[in-house]
Formats: sequence, C-alpha cells, structure tokens
Amino acid sequence: MVATSSGCLLRPNPNSSARLRLVFFPHAGGGVSAFAGWHKTLPPDVEVGYVQLAGRDGRRRERPASDFRALIDELADTLSWNVGIPVAFFGLSMGGLVSFELAREFRRRALPLPVHLFICAHRAPQLRVLNAGERPLHLLPDDEFIGELERRYGATPDFSQNRELVELLLPLLRADLAVCESYVYRTEKPLACSISAFGGADDRRVRTQHLEPWHIHTTGTFDLREFPGGHFFARNDPLPLLQVLNRELDRLLGLATC
Repeated sequence: MVATSSGCLLRPNPNSSARLRLVFFPHAGGGVSAFAGWHKTLPPDVEVGYVQLAGRDGRRRERPASDFRALIDELADTLSWNVGIPVAFFGLSMGGLVSFELAREFRRRALPLPVHLFICAHRAPQLRVLNAGERPLHLLPDDEFIGELERRYGATPDFSQNRELVELLLPLLRADLAVCESYVYRTEKPLACSISAFGGADDRRVRTQHLEPWHIHTTGTFDLREFPGGHFFARNDPLPLLQVLNRELDRLLGLATC
C-alpha cells in the first residue's frame, strides 16, 4: 500500500479493514523516524498513523509551533479520525504530554476520545516543574543547551559528532522545548480511557515516582512498566517495549469486538 498524508497525519499503510488505529506522537526535535519500522511489528488489524509536527518530515517548510496551547488547537483542528474504529495514542517524551492534552481537548470539543493512552518517558503533567536552580532549556546558549540536555536526559540519539547536523537539529529542538516549557497544567476530571505509563529504569529525569501519578488521570485501568535503559530506551532498544505494546493492542482489539 502507498503511504498517505493528510495535514499533520501520515499513514504509511492505509488499511480499510483495520479495527484499531494507533497514532504516534514524537519526542522533542523528533519526527516519524523516531518510530522507524514499528508499524511492521504490530498486529495486522492495527493501522498506524504518525503525527507530523511543523518543521519536520512532510512539513519541513512550515514554522514550528511556539506555544503549547497553539499546538494543541492546531492538532485538534486538523486531525480527523475514522469514527468507525477505535483510536489509541502513543506519545514519546514530549509526545506523551501532547497526546494527553489532545485527548483532553477532544473531550472539550465532544469528539470521540482515544480508547487508550500509551505515555512513554514523560512524567505526570502535574509534576512538570523545573528542579531548583534549573533554567528553561530553550533559553540557554547552544553549548550550554547541548550540555544541559545531555545532563538531564543522557545522550540524544539524533545528535552526532557531525556539527552541521547538530546545527540543523538545534533550532527545531529548541522550538519544541520552548513549547514544552510554555505548558501550564490545569486540573480537570480524569479521562475515561485507560493509560499505560512506560519508563526507562535508568532515566535520569523520569523515574518511577514521576510515572506512577499518571494514574489519577484515568477512570479506567492504569499500567506502569519500566524497561532497561535511560530516557531514550524506546529508540535505543524498542523490542521489549514493542512486545508489551503488541500484547496491549491485542487486548484492545479484543475489547473492540465485544
């Protein structure tokens, strides 16, 4: 099948017989490549969609978002779902926060909610505060920015010794972090969809005590799992995560047939 793209949603393998759609949201500075090949490992009844944020992938010429609220409004305005099948969201790091707030915005607009949120490597939103003495990352000079990024999160997979590549990535990464750092958490009632929170056992920034509080945001089931690795465990060694993801998708497919 030929990949199709509609606005900010890329569907690499459109599947008219799918019974569930899984939509992936990338980490800060990332794009579709963050989930390269993942769709090939998922159940055949699951259609995959990748959110393409401005400034990357098929939207390279567009200016990246500069404000979290504006980003959520754009996604809610432009993403359209086939309401004939359930939808689940998978958010990686920044994508976890974006997918959560998008689900909340869908509820405000009386749109169909996702049946499940997979939140990977992001602390619960009510915990999004800077540690004592920390400055907002996006305001730091380049060398400090890179050093502080690695201190907080470990080595970034998209960075290399190629200075030209780093210089290309920095503006996009800085813009995404500015979006994240403009986020303001507001208390709302829990979502009806179930939630899975995934983290790396050696993540310097997102530890078990930061993942467990996600449970207050659902009236459904909540599952917390840790995997070997640091903040970028899902990119460095995705197989263990994909095995768990497949089992959960099979469960959701079973519920869809009830």
